[in-house]
Amino acid sequence: MKKLLPVVALLAAFAAPVWASPQTVTLSVPGMTCAACPITVKQALSKVTGVNKADVSFEKKQAVVSFDDAKTNIQALTKATADAGYPSTAKQ
Repeated sequence: MKKLLPVVALLAAFAAPVWASPQTVTLSVPGMTCAACPITVKQALSKVTGVNKADVSFEKKQAVVSFDDAKTNIQALTKATADAGYPSTAKQ
């Protein structure tokens, strides 16, 4: 029985990523005032661990972010944009 426990723990560690679910969120970023702003927002989002892709639109004043919810969350994404000088909120 004692030998079985490490094997079960090891299997659980490898299975954990299967439970993660890719997510996509649209963030409203109203503070973008020029065509260069999306570059800063995209860089900030791309530095967040777990972000797979960030598409930022100056015209729409939004960012569409795909991320791994086992590694990050919406609060971390909005914090990243705010720390870069562009507060954001998740669109419903």
